Amino acid sequence: MIDFELSDEQREMREMARRFAEKDIRPVAAEYDEREEVPWKVIEKAAEAGFFSYYIPKRYGGGDVTDKVTQALVNEELAWGCTAVRSIIGATALAATPIILAGSDDQKFKFLSEFSYGRKPAIGAFALTEPSAGSDAASLATEAWRDGRHYILNGYKHFISNAPIADIFVVFATVDVSRGHRGITAFIVEKDTPGLVIGKKEKKMGIRASPTATLAFEDMRVPVENRLGEEGEGFKLAMKTFEITRTHIAAAAVGLARAAYEYALQYAQERVQFGKPIIQRQAIAFMLAEMATQIDAARLLTWRAARLADRGKPCTKEASMAKLFAADVAMKVTTDAVQVLGGYGFIRDYPVEKWMRDAKILQIYEGTAQIQRLIIARKLAGSR
Repeated sequence: MIDFELSDEQREMREMARRFAEKDIRPVAAEYDEREEVPWKVIEKAAEAGFFSYYIPKRYGGGDVTDKVTQALVNEELAWGCTAVRSIIGATALAATPIILAGSDDQKFKFLSEFSYGRKPAIGAFALTEPSAGSDAASLATEAWRDGRHYILNGYKHFISNAPIADIFVVFATVDVSRGHRGITAFIVEKDTPGLVIGKKEKKMGIRASPTATLAFEDMRVPVENRLGEEGEGFKLAMKTFEITRTHIAAAAVGLARAAYEYALQYAQERVQFGKPIIQRQAIAFMLAEMATQIDAARLLTWRAARLADRGKPCTKEASMAKLFAADVAMKVTTDAVQVLGGYGFIRDYPVEKWMRDAKILQIYEGTAQIQRLIIARKLAGSR
């Protein structure tokens, strides 16, 4: 039997995230978007509330909420508050996830504990994308070679979320370019490591309170004990990480779409034209009906992928389906919300234009919509 009921614990976690989003995120989201600044007070409150560490095992200082359905619920609510704030928290989870999956006990105690620490936890960044290796991550060119008890890394990374503010980076480099993806290896790098150079902060269309920058590695020495797993296991680790975190992006897309839909619905109920609220006009009513339907469908795809992960079942295809569909829904719903508001939707005094700008990145990061289609098609064809 298929059961869509949430447990008491899941409902409680969702309500906690919803209250935080409504009280602490929403009131300042537009201000920090306008200034393109990190909302540090909000981040500190989020850390204090446990949103940076709730998914980390209790043994390493976290909240031990490891089920992926709950994580989807939290991501939806945080993105309903502001996608940029969720992105800062989500990018940290993206860096913590490979450490949870492949870290030694010593690595987990050292680094996961830092993510779990009080009001000022470590911020994480996941450094995979390069100027010439975006969707084709297997062709990355950052090199790492062994030198005694260290690896020496040289290369560049591009579009790295949280890079300007991160304390802990998970960096992917190849120990042998000729081996393709089988040479890719993951390393944990701390922010003060000599040879780590953080480039300029990018000026972005959306999620402007979430900082993004380039990275350069100039003869950067990383201790062997900071290698994650064995040599050549990095690409597999990155893909396993995405299998988990793509449901986070899908859930965030649902939250963002829901925010725009709710605002458009309220506006349509209150806006009177030709003597009637515009929701009584079929053209508007049908748009809202389609928004509501697509949001529910996106949420159910997300929950299915999360539930499969919780059961230990393969869910690469399902996670890609959820991410693909939900991100497209977020883009469409936010665009339609602007349309429902008409000229007001185009004005920055109203939040829907921000949500529309924020939605676009959901179709791009952690695998573009086109890459998700490729993954799904390959799974349908039975290829790896």
